[in-house]
Amino acid sequence: MTLALFRLIEPVEGTIYIDDVNVAKLGLYDLRSKLTIIPQDPVLFTGKLRMNLDPFDMYSDKDIWTALELAHLKSFVNTLEQGLQHEITEGGDNLSVGQKQLVCLARALLRKSKILVLDEATAAVDLETDDLIQETIRREFKDCTIITIAHRLNTIIDYDKVVVMDKGEIAEFDTPSALLENTNSIFYSMAKEAGLV
Repeated sequence: MTLALFRLIEPVEGTIYIDDVNVAKLGLYDLRSKLTIIPQDPVLFTGKLRMNLDPFDMYSDKDIWTALELAHLKSFVNTLEQGLQHEITEGGDNLSVGQKQLVCLARALLRKSKILVLDEATAAVDLETDDLIQETIRREFKDCTIITIAHRLNTIIDYDKVVVMDKGEIAEFDTPSALLENTNSIFYSMAKEAGLV
């Protein structure tokens, strides 16, 4: 679904609408500039940390430091001798996976897209950091559409709607509370397995 939303694959049938606009009718640049994804495997480029946060040099250092603070990365970057000029090696190999995901979160906070896709974005961080990140996302993207792909159900238990996928098909779609009321639902069994009910 995410690949189709970003039009990395084009649909053979069916249509995706965002605010009554068929995404197939938009240019790829226009569409993708309105969407932000924080992937499970974060993408960083060889170069300065600042360039990785703001590749098109659109934001001030003040904006970048604010985004780093909101992403819970400011204290880490303050420990780096070069700060924002810290050199990121190929693929971000000189950062942990969790730090790379936080860099992607800071990048998303700078862009302030109206649609944010989180693809297992906090899978590599501990639960405490996950809670901090989720709190930031809920606060800073409260007026946005957030699509979260998650196996940690505690990260989505308070979302407006949940889609449960099973073998590539939509198996269930409702509010988390409605799905939890149905003890025969897949979502209920997943929540029970996770110790949430």
